[in-house]
Amino acid sequence: MLKRLILIAAVAGVLLCAGAYWLLWAASGPKPGPHTVVVAEGSTLGSVARQLEKAGAIPGSAGTYTKMARLFGSGDPVQAGEFEIPKGMGGAAILDLLQRGKPVQRLITVTEGMPSIIIQEKLAANAYLTGPTPAIAEGSALPDSYGYERGEARTKVAARMQSAMATTLNSLWAKRKPTCPVATKEEAITLASIVEKETGKASERRLVAGVYCNRLRIGMKLDADPTVIYPVTKGKPLGRRILRSELNADNGYNTYRSPGLPIGPIANPGKASIAAVLDPAPTQAIYFVADGTGGHVFANTLAEHNANVAKWRALRRARGEL
Repeated sequence: MLKRLILIAAVAGVLLCAGAYWLLWAASGPKPGPHTVVVAEGSTLGSVARQLEKAGAIPGSAGTYTKMARLFGSGDPVQAGEFEIPKGMGGAAILDLLQRGKPVQRLITVTEGMPSIIIQEKLAANAYLTGPTPAIAEGSALPDSYGYERGEARTKVAARMQSAMATTLNSLWAKRKPTCPVATKEEAITLASIVEKETGKASERRLVAGVYCNRLRIGMKLDADPTVIYPVTKGKPLGRRILRSELNADNGYNTYRSPGLPIGPIANPGKASIAAVLDPAPTQAIYFVADGTGGHVFANTLAEHNANVAKWRALRRARGEL
C-alpha cells in the first residue's frame, strides 16, 4: 500500500512538474513586446534563445527555454531572417514562428524611369541598411521591388539592382529586331530611358520608340525635352518651363542641339521600355505631341504635326496653362 502511495505521489509530482514547465513554455516573456529578432545564418537554438532572453520575449532563462524547446518542440532548425514577434506571443508559438513562419520582408522599390540620384537617396535614407551608399551609374539599375535584410549593406542591394538590369538587357538584346539603329546595349538603354520619360502610357511605348528610331535612321534630331532637363536636375522634376538657355546648352545631353543619342541614359528604364526600343512598332511617324489625356498624337508629316501642336496649344490656353 505504501509503495503504491509513493508511486502515485511520484507520478503526480512528475505531472505537476511537467505541467509547470508546459505553462512556462506557453507563457509570454516579461516585456510586453512586440519584439524584433534577427536570426543570423547558421544560428543555433541556443544562440537564438539568448537573443530572445535579452529581448525579454521569453520567460525564464535561455537555458531553460532551450531545454523546454527540446522537450516540447520539434527538432526543426530555426530559419535565418528578421522576425516580428507579436505582443503576448508565448515561447511555444515563438519557436514555431522561427522554424516555420515567414520572415519580415522589407522592400525597396525602384519605379520605372527613376533616376539614379533618387535611388541613391532612397538607399542612403533607409535606416535598416548599413555601410556607404554606392554611386549607381545612370541606366544600370532595373526598376523593380527588391527584398533586403535588416543590417544588409547598401552596396549589396545596389548590386542586385544592377545584376537584374544586366540579366534583363542581355535577354532582350538577344531577341532584338533589326528595326532600330541602336548598335550597342548602352545605346539601347539610352534610348529606352528617353522613351520611359516621354510617355507614361504602356500602350504607347513601342510607338514612341518607333518615332525615335525613325529619327535616328534619317539623322533627324530627337528634340526630346527630358534630355534637356537631365543635366539641370539629374533626372528630378524640373518644376518649371524649360529656359531658352537650356534649349541652347551644349552639354552632351541636349537633343535639341544636335542629332543622335545623348552621351548616356537620363534615367533607369524598365523592361517594357527596353523591349520597345529593341522591337519598336512599325510606323512612318516622325512627330508626336501631347494630346491632353496623358498620351500623344502622332504624325507622319510636319504639316500634320503643326496642326496637332496648334490643337494642343489651344487646349492649354483653354485650361489657363498659357
